Amino acid sequence: MKKSLRGWLGALVSTPFGLAVLACLVLAAWALWTGGVLDGPAARQVRTSSVYAAPGVDLDRAAAERIIGNRRLVVLLLEPGADLRDGCRQVRRAAEGNVVLVMSPDGDDYDTWGCALLPGRDDENFGRAVVAETIISRGVDSFTDRPLDALKVVTVNYDLLVKAGTVPDGTRTISPSLPRFLLAGAAIVAVVIGSAAIYVAGRRAGRLAAARRHRRDEHADASSALGAGAAVLAQQIIDLDKRYAATRRRSGVTDVEKDFGRRYLELTSDYAGLLDRIETVDASDDAAVRQLIGHVDELSQRATQASR
Repeated sequence: MKKSLRGWLGALVSTPFGLAVLACLVLAAWALWTGGVLDGPAARQVRTSSVYAAPGVDLDRAAAERIIGNRRLVVLLLEPGADLRDGCRQVRRAAEGNVVLVMSPDGDDYDTWGCALLPGRDDENFGRAVVAETIISRGVDSFTDRPLDALKVVTVNYDLLVKAGTVPDGTRTISPSLPRFLLAGAAIVAVVIGSAAIYVAGRRAGRLAAARRHRRDEHADASSALGAGAAVLAQQIIDLDKRYAATRRRSGVTDVEKDFGRRYLELTSDYAGLLDRIETVDASDDAAVRQLIGHVDELSQRATQASR
């Protein structure tokens, strides 16, 4: 039996047809592997998206993707008690080159685990990766019941890391896996109907997917600017909250501190109303989005004045 099998394989590889079949099989295996055929649900999601939410986690994923935009940032929201470190391991190949933050609600706080999958993270960029993993989750514990606001804080932290040169600047490139699966199918049936037509169809599907993604990103520019401004405002309010809490603990309060408290409460009230408007705004209504951006800028200036 073994001799006959070896003889059959020898006869197969000794002909151009057999070599072509083996080449197609190798190509199909490579395409399936690089396309993520063995990936888990989190890895499959983050190959074409910046956000993954585990089943049972309440998150508007479309809004979350608009907040992150095209940053090299991937956020995983897992169920309470999940193994966060394992979450990083699951997406290591799918999110290569990005800063990954895994989050899980834990009472009034978030359990977080950062993994900066940056080039050279194990060698010359080890220190930068450690800093990025430490900074990226700062401030999220104040928004355990509002995950979208927590994501806005994460994007602010990411932008600060880019500005400091800790994380390389640039946008994330999404490589759709659909063309690779089509390529694998084309390789398998190449000896029957020919691979050329299916390969072209696969490449065309990839271009269409990339074009749709590009058009969606263009329409989301204004929404991304609104999300970034709201995230900066959220961080300002977090900073003011610490000062307000310290003022309330003291027994003797000056007139200046009373004025600060009044302005702080007015600011937080207006900010809560702003969040409701942001949640309900139609992203395709440019006029409404620009109006909200102006409102965010106004509140940000008030927060700056209150901090003086």
